[in-house]
Amino acid sequence: MTIVSGHQPAYLPWLGLLHKASLCDVFIYMDDVQFLDRDFNHRNRVLAPNGQVLWLTVPVDRKASSSRLLKDILIKRGDGQHSWQHKHWSTLKACYGKAPYFKVYASFFEQLYQGTCWKRLADLNLAILRQVFAWFNIHARIVIGSELGFSGKKSDLVLEHCRCFGAQTVVTGSFGRDYITLDDFNNLGVKVHFQDYNQPTYKQRIGSEFISRLSFVDLLFNHGPDATKIMRQDNIGRTEL
Repeated sequence: MTIVSGHQPAYLPWLGLLHKASLCDVFIYMDDVQFLDRDFNHRNRVLAPNGQVLWLTVPVDRKASSSRLLKDILIKRGDGQHSWQHKHWSTLKACYGKAPYFKVYASFFEQLYQGTCWKRLADLNLAILRQVFAWFNIHARIVIGSELGFSGKKSDLVLEHCRCFGAQTVVTGSFGRDYITLDDFNNLGVKVHFQDYNQPTYKQRIGSEFISRLSFVDLLFNHGPDATKIMRQDNIGRTEL
């Protein structure tokens, strides 16, 4: 059985996206859809030692970008300590430098922010996603949407994904209920699974109240090799689809 899913490029994605990817054989990196300002395309949340939730936002240059498609969105440049890369790396160190597993994973982030000058948002997010798949033991093949010439929108686009890869099952987020035309998938013999992700709770470094829907880094830096098991707990597995 071939299971397909996909998602727009997301910066430092949350656990729900990783769980969705863990269910499938083919994960479509949907860089061929529109960029959404002030969305998770270019920002995400981390937890400061004082319990404050902080947004890390990658600044984009829409005027210089050749289109509004995610594949074409350019990142604004900055210099030295005023650059977004310096700020994000400094913030991660301040937030998680004393977390149990920060040092285990820090070299990747140091190279990400200090060793590479990123020009396109989609390239940055893809580099992060590939590494996160390895850390969370996700074996889905990543396919770049813009390289395949899909032309549909919303439900039709998801149906194109299924046809392209001969999928028997497609996994969409819970909001898929708002736009998926189920009859089209039934006619194609494709089962649609709407993912309702149950956010697991886990020990965070500060406070007694659990803060949910943060970037994956919060779980990874706090729990290291147990992050995969925690990410999947109390959620549907591949064999149940």
